[in-house]
Amino acid sequence: MPGRRLCRCVSVKPNFLLFEPRLGERTPNQEVRERLILKVEELESIRLKDYQQLSQEESAKKMGVSQPTFHRILSEAHRKIAEAFVEGKAIRIGGGNYVIMNANNETHVPLPKGSPGWKRERHGRGGDSLVSS
Repeated sequence: MPGRRLCRCVSVKPNFLLFEPRLGERTPNQEVRERLILKVEELESIRLKDYQQLSQEESAKKMGVSQPTFHRILSEAHRKIAEAFVEGKAIRIGGGNYVIMNANNETHVPLPKGSPGWKRERHGRGGDSLVSS
């Protein structure tokens, strides 16, 4: 039985939660067929490795995960983005298992002790708090 999954540390709250392809002129009521969900920690892996051009080791350390785990997160993010581009799908950012950290490695969310799914005191579950329904 696998152990509990630790939360990933995220430094920046996403400013945008939805990216949609434009298929020409669209009316406001027209919906995109399919949406992929890019988890917040997957977006953070893209930000650290591809945007800030940090090494995999530095990126993994900032997220509080091992290098193999970081590689799996980054690979899944790349796969989802490629699928969205090739198949014309929208990307929604939200969900996942993360906690938002500030520059002093302090969390921005309250962390109750003893809650289910909490491995260490300074980590918590990010959930869908960034996504409005």
